[in-house]
Amino acid sequence: MAVFADTSPANGVRTPGVHGIVHDRHSKKKLWKPSKQYFEGTTLFDELARTVCDAECLPRKELYESWELATRVRRRLRGRRIVDLACGHGLVAHVCSLLDRGFEEAVAVDRAIPKNAPRLSGVLTSRWPRLRVAYVEGRLEKFALRSDDVVVSAHACGKLTDRVIERAIAAGASVAVLPCCHRPALRTGLEGWMASDVAQDVMRAQRLRGAGYEVYTHVIPHEITPKNRVLIGKPVSQQSAV
Repeated sequence: MAVFADTSPANGVRTPGVHGIVHDRHSKKKLWKPSKQYFEGTTLFDELARTVCDAECLPRKELYESWELATRVRRRLRGRRIVDLACGHGLVAHVCSLLDRGFEEAVAVDRAIPKNAPRLSGVLTSRWPRLRVAYVEGRLEKFALRSDDVVVSAHACGKLTDRVIERAIAAGASVAVLPCCHRPALRTGLEGWMASDVAQDVMRAQRLRGAGYEVYTHVIPHEITPKNRVLIGKPVSQQSAV
């Protein structure tokens, strides 16, 4: 099975500015209603960003990370249900549903759902009534996955990314992850060739390949996050659905 790499620039994402003012896309500061001034364009991303600003609860970088991951999921994967594991606010699930009408369901799963996540979902579903994302609080191992799911996870820390991948493999589901918090003490045997964090993601790609997945590798802009490698796996049996 081949590994496909994509290092193209971000699709549909720019560094917004107004009157010469540019804001940092990697900032952890929350987006507020006045932040709409940075998103005065006419693209779907601008409209999404303005809507997220109305919720006044989401860190700025999370908006960009979610959009970047979701656009790559839309490009590569199809399924009946989007499942956002270790979801945080669940924005990835919402954006995937917004970009792809083919998803009949969307579920956001986390051990502890942020209290303001329903507020974010509320403003998004008010703007796009067809969006329906169900929040499920609990351990991801307890949530039953299906082979027609598309499993996504943005910045699930350390071993949590590996658990997401293993759950997807066990169910035969497609998967897309944006790993973070790599384990510095983990030995892969590849440290003589590459940095430890890169080696760990290479091993994850190999794990998917060994399980019979077609693997795609992408990067999102470094100025959004230095943890910018996207790993996507699609079961070979689903290739005809592309």
